[in-house]
Parts: sequence; C-alpha cells; structure tokens
Amino acid sequence: MTKRQMIRAPINEEIPMQHPSLFTPVTLGRQVLKNRIVLPPLTRQRSAQPGNVPNALMADYYRQRAGAGFMVSEGTQIEPRGQGYAWTPGIHRQAQIDGWRK
Repeated sequence: MTKRQMIRAPINEEIPMQHPSLFTPVTLGRQVLKNRIVLPPLTRQRSAQPGNVPNALMADYYRQRAGAGFMVSEGTQIEPRGQGYAWTPGIHRQAQIDGWRK
C-alpha cells in the first residue's frame, strides 16, 4: 500500500503497521522504557498566578501523556531571574516545589 493509498483508506479499514518496533521496549542508559515514544520538554505557559506555581491543569497534562516511554517535563525557572517569559512554572520557592509534587 502506497502512502497515497493509506491517506485515502476508509476509516474502518485496517492499515498495516509499518514500524512495530515503536511499541517495543528499549534500554536508555540504565532505564528500560516500555516503548520508544519520547515526549520532549514543552513549556506551555500554564502556571498559576501569582507566583508561577505548577497546578492541576499541568498535572492533568502530564497524566494524559504518561503512556510515553520517556517524558521530559517543561522548562522551569530555578530562580526568579531565570524566567524567560510569562506564565512559566518555577521550582525556586516552596509553593512551586509543592505544586510539582502533585
């Protein structure tokens, strides 16, 4: 089946999996990942204000993507001067640390 045929395939038609190894375990350093899907860090500007505190919306975001073999959390400020732009979460105050623990 060509790429063009796959695009035009009816919704109820089964499309052959071209890369089954994507869903097989892989070793990354000392860690064994359940699959080869990796979620890179994506800062989405969703922290609670004031204070740039991680919140329930962010916890839901990561929970929904927990099926990835490896996930990197978004970029965080390690001190107030490290904020590159608005609404990014920090990890330099106790309220922020507590927010990440959720």
